Amino acid sequence: MFKNIFKKEQASRPVEEVILEVSGMTCDHCATSIEKLVSQNKGVKKVRANFPKASCACEFDPSLTSREEIIATINSTKNYRVKDETPAQSGPNGIPRYDLIIIGGGSAAFSAAIKAEDLGLSVLMVNGGLPFGGTCVNVGCVPSKTLIRAAETVYHASHSNFAGIRPKGADVDFAKIIQDKKQLVATLQQKKYMDVVDDFNHLKMVQGWAEFVDEKNILVNGKDRYTALKFLIATGATTNVPAIEGLNKVGYLTNTTLFDLEEKPESLTIMGAGYIGLEIAMAYNRLGSKVRIIEFTDRVLRTQTPDISEALETQMRSEGIEILPNFRAVKFERQGNGTVIHCKCTDGSFTKITEPGRVVVATGIRPNTQKLGADKTGLKLGPKGHILVTERMETNLPHIFAAGDVTDTPAFVYTAAFEGKIAVENAFTSATAGQADYSSLPWVVFTDPQVAGAGLDEAQAEAQNIPFEVSKLELKDVPRAIAAHDTRGFIKLIRNPETDRLIGARVVAPEGGELIQQLSMAIKYGITVKELAEGFYPYLTLGEGIKLAAITFGKDVSKLSCCAS
Repeated sequence: MFKNIFKKEQASRPVEEVILEVSGMTCDHCATSIEKLVSQNKGVKKVRANFPKASCACEFDPSLTSREEIIATINSTKNYRVKDETPAQSGPNGIPRYDLIIIGGGSAAFSAAIKAEDLGLSVLMVNGGLPFGGTCVNVGCVPSKTLIRAAETVYHASHSNFAGIRPKGADVDFAKIIQDKKQLVATLQQKKYMDVVDDFNHLKMVQGWAEFVDEKNILVNGKDRYTALKFLIATGATTNVPAIEGLNKVGYLTNTTLFDLEEKPESLTIMGAGYIGLEIAMAYNRLGSKVRIIEFTDRVLRTQTPDISEALETQMRSEGIEILPNFRAVKFERQGNGTVIHCKCTDGSFTKITEPGRVVVATGIRPNTQKLGADKTGLKLGPKGHILVTERMETNLPHIFAAGDVTDTPAFVYTAAFEGKIAVENAFTSATAGQADYSSLPWVVFTDPQVAGAGLDEAQAEAQNIPFEVSKLELKDVPRAIAAHDTRGFIKLIRNPETDRLIGARVVAPEGGELIQQLSMAIKYGITVKELAEGFYPYLTLGEGIKLAAITFGKDVSKLSCCAS
């Protein structure tokens, strides 16, 4: 009975037909290939490709697929392309209708737009807040790493690891450093974002805030309505400013505003000892600001194991950075030209800190979902406001996808770009598209020494009940570090003893980030610790430390000769 009803419902479904002009076919075999490819789309009833006529006729169930998805499937190939597609059409009541609307203008958005252009999709990109290019190029990776490198230059001009070299310091023109940073940001924003899409035929870009009025329509700046077959939300994230009494009255800074100050702050109190706070602290301290960090937990970089926190704290304190763990700010107030910060300590007592300079908030990030109108769509959000997605960047709504920092995935520019691309592939093509697998994801914190990681650490392995063993090699046993008179840090490998496969790695070292990609690949492709130990590594490179750390699982490398294995 139920089978008969189902068949009757299926039979009553409407069928639409589309005839497409396809370029790139060179023989009847090409036509057959297109037919096989398109027929994989769920909802396609019949496909007839014709090589002499350069056409493809397709009958489909519009409730399961669409003309745009069929076009995107053909355009996803290297050789075939549907011709003469218009950028946008008019939907109901004359509302501009696109294949894809991208809300956001950062790395995920641009990666999605590039993939959509490859597929011949009409796209509207709506960007509010930061300029096109988003966090990374405007207020994140590019400016912060530029200032970090400038600060390292100053530090090395004043400090030497060699007794026979006495550096004389550096003459720092702080305003010039910031001006050069601004010019670099502008150049890369234009070259790596705007110029990339300048000749796109199917992309329209609009500056403004987009808000859903229902699950199929958005308003931009409260007035212009648009609709689309599919949507991609890529609105990123911003600094999570805690609701502390008086904070909004003291003129606090974030990375968005700090990096544009051309007058060097004489002093900074940084709220938060995560990676953003630590990178800011080291850079500005080396550029000449007096820096203090207040952290409500017991150590810096609390997402990592205590030995990593200890290595960073030791270095930062040696450079004059004041670190106050277990200090929870509860009230801010202006007093003369300074700021008084009232803090609660773990024993319940209270203390006051006076900051004569500026306060910087670096207490994590929050997803930009507040202005989306998500409540009007039925879109599911996590407890912290993130859009919940699958590994294919799908949300709970079949026509809405999300990518980048607005989701509950790792918040890196390279993961955002990857997610934007696979979101479009999964939204518009039937071919097997990518899925986000971050089990071997490499990452770097650009302090000095740098902290880098991939895979699991020992605490994570224990929490997941995965058998593990740890090898930890201090840099004092790495010839390159010994020769450079810089033995700060260590290389730590985590393996599964049952398989000998590497399941995680952590590196604390000057330029340690340059090692982590090799370790990430070893985790991804199941390379054993034995294979790492038996490989060839150039002598007097930091990379040789990976070999030595692998050997350390079975031997004391301090008792081996150079180049021994």
